[in-house]
Amino acid sequence: MGALLSQEPSETLPNWFADSGMERSLMRLVSCVVRPERLEAVRDALNSLQVVGGMTLTDVQGFGRQKGHTEHYRGEEYKIRFIPKVRIDVAVPVDAVDRVIEAISTAARTGQVGDGKIFVMDLEGALRIRTGEQGAIAL
Repeated sequence: MGALLSQEPSETLPNWFADSGMERSLMRLVSCVVRPERLEAVRDALNSLQVVGGMTLTDVQGFGRQKGHTEHYRGEEYKIRFIPKVRIDVAVPVDAVDRVIEAISTAARTGQVGDGKIFVMDLEGALRIRTGEQGAIAL
């Protein structure tokens, strides 16, 4: 397994685009971690762009710079180290990334610590299982 990890990614991943004539990295995976109460606003903002064909939602817990917070319950003080958040993943064509980032950041922003983060990663390929479509058309 160690030898596999030392190889270049293009050597270990299938070349899904070899037969289609498509170039690699025409897609991006935009992943954001936001407050749960901002989920509906982010979803509506992404739907309004009409470039997001679907999204994956995961309930997550974590902390950033705030390192959690303290709550009081029945006279006791409790340190909450991991804050509940929502992670949203969307695969989008490369030309839509800036609009997607703007929509997410506008919809998720409250101006308070803990609004979240947005990450953008190259997406090597996509395959629609039902039809076998590959690449950006599969999104």
